[in-house]
Amino acid sequence: MRRLAAVEGDLEAVARLQGSLEDLETLNQLALEEDDDSVAAELTQGLATLATAVEDLEVLALLGGEFDDRDAIVTIHPGAGGTESQDWAEMLWRMLARWAERRGFKVTVNDYQEGDEAGIKSVTLTLEGPRAYGLVSAETGTHRLVRISPYDQAKRRHTSFAAVDAIPVLEDEDTPEIDDADLRIDIYRSSGPGGQGVNTTDSAVRITHLPTGIVVAVQNERSQLANKTIALKILAARLAERARKEREAQLAALRGERQDIAFGSQIRSYVLHPYQMVKDHRTNAETGNVQAVLDGDLDQFVAAELRRRATPP
Repeated sequence: MRRLAAVEGDLEAVARLQGSLEDLETLNQLALEEDDDSVAAELTQGLATLATAVEDLEVLALLGGEFDDRDAIVTIHPGAGGTESQDWAEMLWRMLARWAERRGFKVTVNDYQEGDEAGIKSVTLTLEGPRAYGLVSAETGTHRLVRISPYDQAKRRHTSFAAVDAIPVLEDEDTPEIDDADLRIDIYRSSGPGGQGVNTTDSAVRITHLPTGIVVAVQNERSQLANKTIALKILAARLAERARKEREAQLAALRGERQDIAFGSQIRSYVLHPYQMVKDHRTNAETGNVQAVLDGDLDQFVAAELRRRATPP
């Protein structure tokens, strides 16, 4: 049903574009017959809007990967740097959440760990919507912020790093088997930014997969059982992603390929001082409107990265 809904949504989008094109063609024909220049501005605007919509649809057409149509589990955590990086991680979280909401995705905070003085130590989100994983996977990597630190009394410039990781939510047939004997389950009281969403009972769940050391914590539901169910779902997705990366590493070793020496370096820089610019180092896409990007205007960067991936080396 989920896949059917996605296909129906695509067909409706194409039908809307076709209808818009026909309306513009009719308006243009009438203007030519009556020698009427008054609709020129309306036609120009209509064509520009149509072109943008077609570009958006072309980007979605690039998402043909095995899991691109799935929901996504996104984790954000700061790099070294204490309060500075923790604050940057929180800014990244809000940026991605706003972008996801603009695209109509349902955003659920599964786990939230506050920073020591400000920001966050980590946050885990689930994005639900058509092609959520395929789109947000373009944001996976290390993000760098350059700014005058609000936490530095000397007003010096600081560079902070935070990482975004995205994995697809698995369907039942894709879920790896997990032995209960391999799990350690801890129950604790959740914490968060405040408000009604914070539990007041010991219902938060932390699951440790002993063979791999993978730890998953979930605290957004008031029911311990519900949190455990979500945690097991996230754990299964992370185990599947780990297995996929191990297979890729084995194939690379057999082929004799060298690992990317730039692994772990930033995919994008956000500069607030001494000038204003956001630049993606994978695609060279850039903009001077930093505030718009931090408010969730990421589509140009996502589109550029998806086009880069689709381009043969």
